[in-house]
Amino acid sequence: MRRFILRRVAALAATLFFVSILVFVVIRVLPGDPALIIMGTEASPEAAARLREAMGLNRPLPVQYAEWIGGALRGDLGRSIQYDVPVGALILSRLPVTFPLTLMAALVMTLTAIPLGIFAATRHRRWGDYLTMILSQLGIAVPAFWAGLLLILLFSVRLGWVQAGGFDGWGQGVLPALKSLLLPAIALGLFQFAVLARTTRSAILEVLREEYVKTARAKGLGEPAVLVKHTFRNAMIPVVTVVGIQLGQLMAGSIILESVFYLPGLGRLALGAISARDLPVVQGVVLFVASMIVMINVAVDILYAFLDPRIRYE
Repeated sequence: MRRFILRRVAALAATLFFVSILVFVVIRVLPGDPALIIMGTEASPEAAARLREAMGLNRPLPVQYAEWIGGALRGDLGRSIQYDVPVGALILSRLPVTFPLTLMAALVMTLTAIPLGIFAATRHRRWGDYLTMILSQLGIAVPAFWAGLLLILLFSVRLGWVQAGGFDGWGQGVLPALKSLLLPAIALGLFQFAVLARTTRSAILEVLREEYVKTARAKGLGEPAVLVKHTFRNAMIPVVTVVGIQLGQLMAGSIILESVFYLPGLGRLALGAISARDLPVVQGVVLFVASMIVMINVAVDILYAFLDPRIRYE
C-alpha cells in the first residue's frame, strides 16, 4: 500500500510540474503588455522598457519560469499588478467564498444524485427510472449560468426568500452566509447532479446483473441486503471517479456563477485579472485551481485501493 501511495504522489509531482509549464507558457503568449497596462498607452517606450526590466519581463522565458516556479514552491506567487499585494494573499482572501460554495454544490450533488441513481436502478424501466432520466436530461440541457438566473428570478424576485446576489461575509453569521451561497451552489451543481445520477444508475444496473448478485438473491437475501452488501460498494468505483472529476469542475465552474451572483470568490478574481491583464494573478489562480484538481484526482486514485484491494497490486 505504501508503494502504491508513493507512486501516486510521484505522479502528482510530475503532473504539477507539467501543469506549471503549460500555465506559464499559455499566459505568456496571451496578447497585451503588462507594462503598458500599468503605465497606460501614453507611456514612453523608454519608461515601458524600464518597467519591463524591473518586472523581469525582458529576461529569457526559461529564466522567468525558473524564478516564478521557485517562488511558487516557497509560497510566493508574485505580486498583483492591479492590486499591488501578494498574489497568495489575494487567493487566500477569496477562498472563504469559493471553497464553501464548491463544498455546498458537491454536497447538494452527492446527497441527491446518488440516492436518485440507486432509486432509478432498482426501478429499471418503471416510472421512477423514467422520472430520473427526465430530471437528469433537464440538468444536462440547462447551462449553469441560465439556471442561476432562473433561480434568482424565482426565489429572489418572485418569492423573496433569499437575496439575489452578494456575500456579506462569515462575520454576519454562519446561517446568513450559507443562505447567500445556497442558490449559487444549486445552480453550480445542477449539471454535475445530472451526470452523477446517470452514472450511479448505470453502475448499479451493471452490478445488479452480475452472477454473485443473482446467487445472493437465490439464497433468499432481501433486496435491501443485496443492495447494501453486494451491490453498492462494487458499484462505487465509477461513481467515485465521476465525483472526483466533478469536484474539480465545480471549482473551475464557479468562475461564471460567481459573476452571476456577484460573489467575491476566485472566479471573479480570475475574470478581473484577465480583463486587467494582471499576469501574476492569472498565473497564480490557474496554478492553484489546477493543483487542486490534480490533488483531488490523486486522492481518488488512493481511494480506489480501499474500495478494491486488487488495484494496489496492478
